Amino acid sequence: MSDLNSGNIVSVILDQAINMTLDYKVCTELIGRIHIGSRVKVPLQGSTRLATVIEIKQTTPIKKLREIIELLDTPVLPKDLVSLAKWMAHYYCCPLRKVLQVILPPSARKDTGAKQQLFIKPLLDKARLKELCESLRLASPTQAEVVSTLLQAPKGLLLSELMEKAHVSRSPIDTLVKKNILSCSSITIDRSHLLEWEFFRTKPKSLNPEQVKALESIKHSLNTNQFHTHLLYGVTGSGKTEVYLQAIQHALEQGKSIIFLVPEIALTSQTIERLRSRFLQKLAILHYRLSIGEKRDAWHNIATHITPIVIGARSAIFSPTCRLGLIIVDEEHESSYKQTEESPRYHARDIAVMRAKLNQATVILGSATPSLESYRNTFLDKYHLNTLPKRADKAHLPQIQIVDMRPQYQKAKGFTLFSEILIEKIKQKIALGEQVLLFLNRRGYHTSQLCLNCSYVVSCPHCDISLTFYLKENRLSCHLCDFCLPPPKSCPKCHAEGQLKFKGVGTELVERSLKALLPEARTLRIDKDTTRHKGSHELLLKQFRTGKADVLIGTQMIAKGLHFPLVTLVGVLMADSNLQIPDFRASETTFQLLTQVAGRSGRGSLLGEVVIQTLLPEHVILSLAQQQNFEGFFAQEIQTRRLFCYPPFTRLVKLIFSGKIESQTVEYAEKIRKDLTRKLTNSCEILPLIACGHAKIKDMFRYQFLIKAKKLIPILPQLHQIPQHKEIKLSIDVDPLSTFF
Repeated sequence: MSDLNSGNIVSVILDQAINMTLDYKVCTELIGRIHIGSRVKVPLQGSTRLATVIEIKQTTPIKKLREIIELLDTPVLPKDLVSLAKWMAHYYCCPLRKVLQVILPPSARKDTGAKQQLFIKPLLDKARLKELCESLRLASPTQAEVVSTLLQAPKGLLLSELMEKAHVSRSPIDTLVKKNILSCSSITIDRSHLLEWEFFRTKPKSLNPEQVKALESIKHSLNTNQFHTHLLYGVTGSGKTEVYLQAIQHALEQGKSIIFLVPEIALTSQTIERLRSRFLQKLAILHYRLSIGEKRDAWHNIATHITPIVIGARSAIFSPTCRLGLIIVDEEHESSYKQTEESPRYHARDIAVMRAKLNQATVILGSATPSLESYRNTFLDKYHLNTLPKRADKAHLPQIQIVDMRPQYQKAKGFTLFSEILIEKIKQKIALGEQVLLFLNRRGYHTSQLCLNCSYVVSCPHCDISLTFYLKENRLSCHLCDFCLPPPKSCPKCHAEGQLKFKGVGTELVERSLKALLPEARTLRIDKDTTRHKGSHELLLKQFRTGKADVLIGTQMIAKGLHFPLVTLVGVLMADSNLQIPDFRASETTFQLLTQVAGRSGRGSLLGEVVIQTLLPEHVILSLAQQQNFEGFFAQEIQTRRLFCYPPFTRLVKLIFSGKIESQTVEYAEKIRKDLTRKLTNSCEILPLIACGHAKIKDMFRYQFLIKAKKLIPILPQLHQIPQHKEIKLSIDVDPLSTFF
């Protein structure tokens, strides 16, 4: 690929419809102005299309070329992102057009403009304004009020703000503009809601010897301007964030940009507070809850280096940063970094490493429970290991107690949510003015409705999943397609009356049950249902942090990274539920989740406690989590993975087939499987075709098979050549996190 900007031919990828490159001629006035990554308008079949330039060249085999219509006035997509997009398209077996759709926000693709507002400014000096104000008191009170308001803001106000403060319509303002007393001009408004956040400047904290050693190692990498990856493995509360902050400061001093990834929106607000309080530079924030306008402003500020620090969830890794020098992936083990819904099914951690490699930048992967792949890479010298073995500020790790729920069930003569010891400890903590966190990774009130007569479970008609009951709305709801209906009074299958019974427990029931047991306890709940609206995460977390509640109940949203100094008790309900999922990562995800949620306790000066309730108290994973023994867990789990040939010892590719007609879907999937088996005989193992864990979603039947290979690169060409089916969707998931769902 030519690196010259003076070529007169460009290859572009259209935003829509066509998955191939098209060549266009550059008109004379645009030669030298168009770059790789430029956004352009091009003609196609009588219409105008938006496109991205991915190559500039001098020649093409096409004889008759049409000219580019227009070069858009938007920031150029950095060349490293174009290179990254091409790599992703090849590695994740996805059309380049789809990759660019992920990288470019809708505002950039649709050429959304900056937000403009009218700004009113006085043209007279203060003395003349005062004189004018007095003379207008009787003649025109509304004009006088406008002038009086501007005397308090001599630099000017937005028109909307001036009208609100002066309590006037636009008419008197327009009159004063016509008299050349005021000026009216259009200005660009930054839509970032960060401007409204309060923050207090903080200074760097003193580091302990382990933190100093880790920071010096990271600084050395930044100083060399060469690609390095650091795994910052530190127990919960060990001060990883302070190492991040001081590494960011060093990168800023070198004039470099920083991308800071967090796995959940809930963590974004807390991390923003820490970054805003430490650095004067404005931050840019990127996640899916932002409006198109907010994303456009953030994208523009990043591309023009107005904001050298970018913070956000998974998609923030595609920020158009200039002089990228440092990428931080906090809680690098988290599954939310993996895109699982649509292609490309990328992992933001792996993209971070590749993007850093393209930029000769430094990566920090931080976690108290690293993924097995990342931790093993430190033994292979691919990553540099930095360890923080103890909590910062002389804080202690929490004391963890495992409670066998079987005797509790016998005593209660049936199911009970809370053990006696957990309820007693909650009472004690509330009496002391301390806070409690209760964790259950299931939302809703009940997880299913069962017929006692025929054992039918009320399920979604469009998906292979039981419906979850929500008490507040009195409805059954599908978590896959949002289908809902009122709870039936008779069984839909056998029509028996009075035989339907609710089963299973969700966070909504936990909250209601706790209030019944402890009416005085003030509770908050954080799960997908209570955080649907923009800003809801921040509001709920702020309420808890400021002592507006005694108990926070939640799903995995509250299990990681959050820092609440007054939380001294964590209760984990049904801790063994994930172990029953038939997936090779079940032990790893359970250990990580339990260790992370336990780490929310005792992070301040107060000693923390954790109560883990389970029906499998002897399970080795729970025992290792109780000891917070990651090294012991790694030593055991890595042997299991080696024995059964699972990552990190092999590479996996999952092929998922979805179709309206089940028999047709199976037939096509089997054909592809047989073709690949014939072509890839010597290089990999192809497992049998099976129904997915969710065998039907939104009326689409789903089947899958796995490919196991020692090396991935040799099999990618064959995956790219799989013929498409008009009625069956094929999704290729390279490096899947789950082999079940």
